[in-house]
Amino acid sequence: MPAPRVVVVRRATERDELVAAHGTIGQAGFFLQTRGQSLEPVEQRHAATTAALDAVAAAIPADWRRASVERAELARFVFEPADVVVVVGQDGLVANVAKYLASQPVVGIDPLPGANAGVLVPHAPADAARLIRAAAAGEAAFDERTMVEVRTDDGQSLVALNEVFVGQPGHQSARYALEAGGRVERQSSSGVIVSSGTGASGWCRSIARIQAPGLALPRPTERALAWFAREPWPSPSTGADLVAGRLAEEAVLALRVESDALVAFGDGIEADRLALAWGQRVEVRVASRTLRTVR
Repeated sequence: MPAPRVVVVRRATERDELVAAHGTIGQAGFFLQTRGQSLEPVEQRHAATTAALDAVAAAIPADWRRASVERAELARFVFEPADVVVVVGQDGLVANVAKYLASQPVVGIDPLPGANAGVLVPHAPADAARLIRAAAAGEAAFDERTMVEVRTDDGQSLVALNEVFVGQPGHQSARYALEAGGRVERQSSSGVIVSSGTGASGWCRSIARIQAPGLALPRPTERALAWFAREPWPSPSTGADLVAGRLAEEAVLALRVESDALVAFGDGIEADRLALAWGQRVEVRVASRTLRTVR
């Protein structure tokens, strides 16, 4: 059998982005100074992230295979079924990689404790060696996090860890017929959000506080979703009664597109989206696959 492979997922630091934009670190520092900001905290966060990446690299056994991929390259990277995926960065980076995985275990490493929520990256760099070995051996404790799936009647599909958005790419008014719980309502809104329990601590939680404060949001491992129609507009031809609800494992939230150029995308990645045409039927449901995160 081939040696296990560990794939380290990272994203460019603020320092990396500043140097890419301004050419040198000196020019980047001058740019920040002209705006009353200092390069020092940027350097500190870069150093902490680099140290965490070095610690993870040192934790991988010398005879194991290894690979590294940046967030911008995820769509082109090929994960192997037996990979152990180590995400070093913010919680959102785990969501970014989730759609490209099947059942590979994910170890979330937080390089900046206190700066990140740590929901999906709960582990310190010092724990990497133990967690990587346990994950590869199948001995780690996992959370099977529910994901969201979008399917269209022409065979397109995508999955997301936190939530999916269906609406206009510019977040302007989208027109569609919404089908939920045996009811149908034509709506004009700024889009529909469908969230998993993992995403219930983010975007959909802020919507729920205003739109449906009594709605019980799902837990991360619960096979259920929550959905919200954002700002539906009541008019002679559109309604605003179906605004929020829950989807059990076998339930479907459906939309029949009634305007041009709607899109569906997941976890805020608008570049990786489904194009939806007039008359198309879109279904959102609990995904058959889950994301396995190491506790």
